[in-house]
Amino acid sequence: MEHILGQKWEITPAGGATGEAFFAKNENQSLFLKRNSSPFLAVLSAEGIVPKLIWTKRLENGDVITAQQWLEGRELKPEEMNQELVARLLKKIHRSEPMLSMLSRLEKSPLNPEMIFQSIINEVDNETLSLPEVRRALAFLKQESKNVHCEEKVVCHGDLNHNNWLLTEDNELYLIDWDGAAIADPAIDLGMLLYWYIPEENWRDWLSMYGEELTDNLKLRMKWYTVLQTISSIQFHKDKNRLEEMKKWIKFLDEIL
Repeated sequence: MEHILGQKWEITPAGGATGEAFFAKNENQSLFLKRNSSPFLAVLSAEGIVPKLIWTKRLENGDVITAQQWLEGRELKPEEMNQELVARLLKKIHRSEPMLSMLSRLEKSPLNPEMIFQSIINEVDNETLSLPEVRRALAFLKQESKNVHCEEKVVCHGDLNHNNWLLTEDNELYLIDWDGAAIADPAIDLGMLLYWYIPEENWRDWLSMYGEELTDNLKLRMKWYTVLQTISSIQFHKDKNRLEEMKKWIKFLDEIL
């Protein structure tokens, strides 16, 4: 990284699973650098969904380095996910034609429930599949699979954990970490956010800020995708040998069924 920016920059790893992200600081200027970001980043920046993209450089080995504006801010707290700011930004994402067009050009085909079901179940081992709660979940998923089709397909983030929402000192909100973006039913994002963070008695009000009515069909689709994602989370924590976390997700699955 040093040979791209020059000697005056102090570069430190930014953490993360891939080890491909870095902070760069030079006197009053700070940048967030990433190796081989998706071309989707340019549209996210133009739409104001992520901090501004400053430049992109291709290295001799074919790697692409992107530099984004580094903003002072913090992650949202779980209890802040009920804010109108969150609902409005998610609505903007789900309604964005430029983002949908760009993901389509990157050969991301729209996902239907069967495709998502199969991709997640393929990750799950027999031991997890044999858990009573997971067996009950699978019965629900199969029973309702024909009732959760939705014509509307939007750009879904796929991981609306409160840690991925960045609130700057100027009260600007951004949604980061777009590696799992897909074209799919908006209920994927909505279910995850509402089930994790918003009491059910407040769903109607939150969705009204987002611009959607809480219908029986939307409730079913949100539940279906949240059950499926929860099975994936159980397997993820099992693979990492985080057994206490795994138990929490099993309990959560039992509660929402």
